[in-house]
Amino acid sequence: MITFAGMSLPVTSLDRSLPFYESLGFATEVRNGRFALLRLDTGTLGLLELGAAVERESRKLRAFVQVELLADDLDELYADFVARGVPVLGPPRDRGFERQLQLRDPDGFTVEFADHSPR
Repeated sequence: MITFAGMSLPVTSLDRSLPFYESLGFATEVRNGRFALLRLDTGTLGLLELGAAVERESRKLRAFVQVELLADDLDELYADFVARGVPVLGPPRDRGFERQLQLRDPDGFTVEFADHSPR
């Protein structure tokens, strides 16, 4: 059996990215130099600090890289993010095949929360 465990992203600054992902519910498990490992439930997100190179190169990758998460109540999650000042792109929206809520991380990558409840 194969299980997906996580993914890694290049970031400009761990000091900038860690608080953002922690505000979404990730917990930092390891921080070692330019690398941090965060956990959410059973999955992990690795962040590798590459400085200015990320800013130059991430423009090309932004349309293709997306962190995807599930949530039970997007409206409640949206209200919580707004109340805490987490930058969201707008309220949840129905895309026909799923209802979702999107944010951008500090390097411009998309973080998407999809509705976990059955339709």
